[in-house]
Amino acid sequence: MKIEQFFLKSVGEWNSMRSGHSLAFQEFEEIRSKIKIIPTKNNDSRVIKLLEDNSISIKDVNQAFLISWEAISEWGDDIQEENTSGESILVPLEISKTEGKIIRSIGYTEAIQVISLYKLIDDGTLIINSNYNHITTEERIWFVSNNLRSRSSVTRALDSLAILQTSYASEIRCIKNK
Repeated sequence: MKIEQFFLKSVGEWNSMRSGHSLAFQEFEEIRSKIKIIPTKNNDSRVIKLLEDNSISIKDVNQAFLISWEAISEWGDDIQEENTSGESILVPLEISKTEGKIIRSIGYTEAIQVISLYKLIDDGTLIINSNYNHITTEERIWFVSNNLRSRSSVTRALDSLAILQTSYASEIRCIKNK
C-alpha cells in the first residue's frame, strides 16, 4: 500500500475514543473526538503556504489531506472537561514505496509545524515518527477493518528518551444512510 492509499482509505468522518496516560504526572485522560479526513486540492492556499514554508515544490506532491477534529477531554480524577478543536494540513512525500515524510501544519503532540518520517510496514500499519523541540513521538495507525482504525502513540523526552505519555484510540467510521 502506498501512503496516499492509506490516507484515501482514511477519508471520512470518524468517532474516536482515546485514553491517554501521562506517566510524568501520573494522570489519565479520556478523549472523545469527531475526526474528519478529506483530500484537499494541492492549490489550496494552506497547502501552498505549508510547502513554501518548507521549501517544497508543489510538483513533488501527489495528494494533500485536511484533518479536522473536535474533542472533549476529561483529565484525571477531577473529570475536568475541556473542549478542543482544530485542523491540520498533511502532505505526504514518498521517498520509497514504504517510507517518506509527512509535512504537517500542526503536529500531533505540539501545535507547531513538523516534518515527520513515516514507514508503512507489511501488515498495513503506518508508523509516524516526529521530533519536536523537547519531545519525540511515535504514532502507529492501522485498520482492523474498513470502518475501524486503531491508533497508539508513545511520547518520549528527546534528551533522555524517558517515556512521558502513551495513548491508545479506537476510531469508528461514521456510516451515513443514503
